[in-house]
Amino acid sequence: MKADLYPMLMGAVAMASFVATLFFLRFWTQTRDPLFLFFSAAFALDTLSRVALAMSHPSDELEPFYYVARLVMFGLIIAAIIQKNRPRRTGRQGN
Repeated sequence: MKADLYPMLMGAVAMASFVATLFFLRFWTQTRDPLFLFFSAAFALDTLSRVALAMSHPSDELEPFYYVARLVMFGLIIAAIIQKNRPRRTGRQGN
């Protein structure tokens, strides 16, 4: 029973990540804010890794590669947040 549900649940999570990818991509096209582009890329990577996990039966030797994809995904989200909150330089010097 558990093995039968696993691909379906991974497919549902992949679909949710794909929808999030499309929303963030739409927000990026409207605002050109890089935060949304980073988030879109992160969720696209999550979609691909979830589909790969659902379609394959990873062995113990291959599982770390799937977690590297998640590490990169969360790294993109952290980079987006840091980039968004970094103070902006105005180009003028202290007047």
